Amino acid sequence: MKRISLAWQIFIGLILGIIVGAVFYGNPHIAAYLQPIGDIFLRLIKMIVVPIVISCIIIAVAGVGDTKKLGKIGGKTLLYFEIITTIAIVIGLLSANIFQPGEGVNMDTLQKTDIHSYVDTAEKTESHSMAETFVNIVPTNPIKAVAEGDMLAIIFFSVVFGLGLAAIGDKGKPVLRFFQGTADAMFYVTNQIMKFAPFGVFALIGVTVSKFGIASLMPLGKLVILVYATMAFFIIVVLGLVAKLAGFNIFRLIGILKDELILAYSTSSSETVLPKIMEKMERAGCPKHITSFVIPTGYSFNLDGSTLYQALAAIFIAQMYGIDMSIGAQVSLMLVLMVTSKGIAGVPGVSFVVLLATLGTVGIPIEGLAFIAGIDRILDMARTVVNVIGNSLATIVISKWEGEFTGNQILHSAAKTEIAEDKIS
Repeated sequence: MKRISLAWQIFIGLILGIIVGAVFYGNPHIAAYLQPIGDIFLRLIKMIVVPIVISCIIIAVAGVGDTKKLGKIGGKTLLYFEIITTIAIVIGLLSANIFQPGEGVNMDTLQKTDIHSYVDTAEKTESHSMAETFVNIVPTNPIKAVAEGDMLAIIFFSVVFGLGLAAIGDKGKPVLRFFQGTADAMFYVTNQIMKFAPFGVFALIGVTVSKFGIASLMPLGKLVILVYATMAFFIIVVLGLVAKLAGFNIFRLIGILKDELILAYSTSSSETVLPKIMEKMERAGCPKHITSFVIPTGYSFNLDGSTLYQALAAIFIAQMYGIDMSIGAQVSLMLVLMVTSKGIAGVPGVSFVVLLATLGTVGIPIEGLAFIAGIDRILDMARTVVNVIGNSLATIVISKWEGEFTGNQILHSAAKTEIAEDKIS
């Protein structure tokens, strides 16, 4: 196994999981055996995410120590996130309007899935304004925020704490050394946990296929194909153009993140790769203080794949019910999605919750979600990949914008070293 790269190990686990799931399709016992393995892997990842985010942000902020500079980085980051998120929503709406995936779908042939578990969360979301969302970013109890995994509150507290350490100078150095040790230890633990990733992927994908089977995709095959094709278009064309403007190649970024993308796709979880993409983006030339701020913040504010899917799925459901949405109604949908998707950052099943909180406001029956809930895991896999690539690219863009990206310098230095070595030889 040591001779096989992690990406190949995860890919083999993915293929074997699909085979086992297909062979034991409809067998409830296979889920009982495999689900605990997948759950243990996801729990291991979630266990290390919060300590890594807290320690990295505190170290990075204390290292900068300049409130104005941090404010400038934060402003640029949120502006970039809002622009890209808006483009993602527009792409989703255009794709649904052009290809009409909901036209001609016979709802009598579709299986309904219970979605009541998401309804309560959606109702709470509808009662929250954008102002309340920003108020809730400030934690009344940071320990409670850590316990609940409230990422925005954790980021806010870590930034404030880091600024405090920078302000007290030498007195804060012992605390900084503690957090540096914590970060180093957690990254070591991450590398050990990743050795378990192929087994986690095997179990999670095996359970998914055994429950729903390949046949469940057939009635909604047009939607699945369109979602995947639109996601690919967004990555290659939209993010590719953004990367080119930033002087980077999108395919090079995908190559850098290949292990993490396979893992994120297989598990449908961005959290599983957060520590590794932070580590890899630093190695790619992004400064620590930008990486430590942009990536965790992006997990709440820059879910490109999720927002694109939400726009596409909303129009799909409207088409399925024969509802003709005007341009004005679609603009209203876009504006509501832009607000709602930020208001429930970090909520499990975020895409479904956002859609539940959004559809009713634009006159689309929320019951339509029950028809596509069964294939949501398959669609979520694609959404997660786009989210990971989008947040990784955001780190490069902000680093370039700040004039602190060293990737090209590193490559240039490496090329010079190779030339020098050739001359000596």
